[in-house]
Amino acid sequence: MLFMVIETFPTGEVVPIYRRLADQGRGLPDGVEFVDSWIAADLGRCFQLMRADDVARLQRWVLHWEGLGVRIEIVPVAPGAETREMAYALMREKNGNA
Repeated sequence: MLFMVIETFPTGEVVPIYRRLADQGRGLPDGVEFVDSWIAADLGRCFQLMRADDVARLQRWVLHWEGLGVRIEIVPVAPGAETREMAYALMREKNGNA
């Protein structure tokens, strides 16, 4: 499964977060794969796409980042192309064009 992880950083606290990343790495447990990330222009949030077969593995990863004041939201997501194809198939079925 894919998960969008949204990290909200405390104001002015980006440097300690990057320091931990440099010193300790991402801290990913087995079964969690980092796909990519994007940082908001104001450095207040980070959006990370992760792959995991079990959300509990992501929760373990969240614990790695305790103590820095980072708020972490985990949102299950699906690729847009897959959702679009599913929606088109449903539309075809409803129109009798299955």
